[in-house]
Amino acid sequence: MTRLMQAVRKRLFFAIIAPFSVHIFTANVFATPWEKIKTPISGKTQSIGGYSNGCIIGAEALTLKGEGYQVIRSIKNRYYGHPELLDYLKQLGKKAKSANIPPILIGDMGMPAGGRFSSGHASHQTGLDADIWLRFGPMDDKTAHNPAGLATIMVNRATNVVDETRWTANHTTLLKLAASDHRVDRIFVNPAIKVKLCQSAGSDRHWLRKIRPWYGHDSHFHVRLGCPVGALNCENQSPAPQGDGCGEELSAWFKPSKPSASKPKALPQPPQLCQMLLSSQGLN
Repeated sequence: MTRLMQAVRKRLFFAIIAPFSVHIFTANVFATPWEKIKTPISGKTQSIGGYSNGCIIGAEALTLKGEGYQVIRSIKNRYYGHPELLDYLKQLGKKAKSANIPPILIGDMGMPAGGRFSSGHASHQTGLDADIWLRFGPMDDKTAHNPAGLATIMVNRATNVVDETRWTANHTTLLKLAASDHRVDRIFVNPAIKVKLCQSAGSDRHWLRKIRPWYGHDSHFHVRLGCPVGALNCENQSPAPQGDGCGEELSAWFKPSKPSASKPKALPQPPQLCQMLLSSQGLN
């Protein structure tokens, strides 16, 4: 082989491999310790800390397909949670099926030991949060494993209202079923979706209190359970305000606001029990 041919092959090698090497290197550098834990930590199940700064011992994996539901994005290994969350999702799938709703698609829950993500979520750390797509299934198993780019955006981003060509009565019914379980603390949706629910709820409005507006959430809704009974190391949020949340507090989300120049906040230290968990895995 001539020196010229060797040089050409060498350049081709680095042109092809270098981008992947950079990606792998970057992923390893910025991964949190929690993302290096690939299986649940055995022990008596307990959610520790708060939703945005915590972890979980004894998490369980949700079966990828069950009655009325299907887990998607399993490629990310984020389908773990507290047994109460698993039971809630399974029951919601059954209720949706009984209401003639197609299979619900369950996205990110938590990682095997909970904890902080390097990207994608600030919460989902204690095994009590789950995202449910505003698109219905089923999907074939290969697509469900990695359904990149298949989320359905329900809000017209130009007008900031729900896209009526995509929203159906099934979406309202599913959110009402999801919020009506006593274990649910909050459900986060795009503010425009909250407006739509306020307009279509009718006289039965008690469940609307748990539907909270938040940025994003225009292709999925985010279910958050309260701390299970007896979970002494789990931290609840303050209770949601009384009322259906359809008044001035909702209107405020649509008023223009001046951009703030706030400095990035330092991430808090994990609770001591979570730090001990990392130590047991050799990761702190």
